[in-house]
Amino acid sequence: MIDTEITRRFGLRTPILNAGMAMVARPDLAAAVSNAGGLGMIGADVAPAGALRAMVRAVKAKTDKPFGVDLLAPMITDAHLDVLAEEAVALCVVFWGTPTRDQVARIKSCGTAFWMQVGSIEEARDAQALGAEAIIVQGLEGGGHNRSVGTTFNLLPAVKAAVAPIPVIAAGGITDGASMAAALALGAEGVWCGTRFLASHEADANDGYKARVLAAGVADTVSTTLFGPEMPLQPMRVIRNAATDEWAGREEVAMAATAGQIAGTLHTPDGAVPLPRFSVYLPTRDVDGDLDQLCLTAGQGAGKIHALKPAARIVEEMTREAQETIAALARRASGAAAVLATRGRSNGEAAPA
Repeated sequence: MIDTEITRRFGLRTPILNAGMAMVARPDLAAAVSNAGGLGMIGADVAPAGALRAMVRAVKAKTDKPFGVDLLAPMITDAHLDVLAEEAVALCVVFWGTPTRDQVARIKSCGTAFWMQVGSIEEARDAQALGAEAIIVQGLEGGGHNRSVGTTFNLLPAVKAAVAPIPVIAAGGITDGASMAAALALGAEGVWCGTRFLASHEADANDGYKARVLAAGVADTVSTTLFGPEMPLQPMRVIRNAATDEWAGREEVAMAATAGQIAGTLHTPDGAVPLPRFSVYLPTRDVDGDLDQLCLTAGQGAGKIHALKPAARIVEEMTREAQETIAALARRASGAAAVLATRGRSNGEAAPA
């Protein structure tokens, strides 16, 4: 077990949360992470309130542990907040915009913890002013929508100092126990992991998308505004493909130039839905299409991921590796202290009390 303010707050065994990734962080992943001792998250993205309620109940059918919901600020409705209250969801994270004070008050009034995800000190201070109980600090390495101004390990301590004593959670590039230990050393109370859990059995990405994640190197992602007629010209970190290479530097004209072209098909119970080129909709298990034209969100941490694993194994391995890293650093520190003490005595100095 790793003890932090977040593990104590929610009764967790480890301060690991899967990021509430749009379209791919669904009930199977959230339940698996929570059952493994972390805190699982559902990505609500553009889901209407009824679909969100169904996902929440699907998680409840798989676990009695706490879990949370990630909401995009522009998509929040009163009906979404009704779901949080009526289903007693443990945590709500708001991202990509600012909720109203009335929305925050409603979230907190039903006992749901309220966090925000930010990419700058200014956004963090705004979240603090709104009453966020913890702040997720996303570095520019992170996948998906991302307007961060710095890397995780530069931004994290700066935000922590700016909003103290509010707990901060590290996001972006956290894919293993060593990076988790580094985040904790910089003052994080937990880690928010997207790409590592994207490459899990439970993530709702299709097999081709997951294979692209495993094949990506550290330099194989790019920040682009190419994708998303649904949310135009918003910066996203994605795996490079033919589309990003072809339209690099011409993102503003890409959608108009390719109007009417189709990149894939989303299969739903109500029938097939065509996905236009540059759609922000990710290649889930229900999507067929050309991966060189679809949006493949992932962070730079993909370069350190080489195998698909069950989410529970990811949680267990990251926790164990973090503990081992912390213990190894403690041994180094103890050894260095002993060497210094020995040198001091050999020079006639008094040993430290």
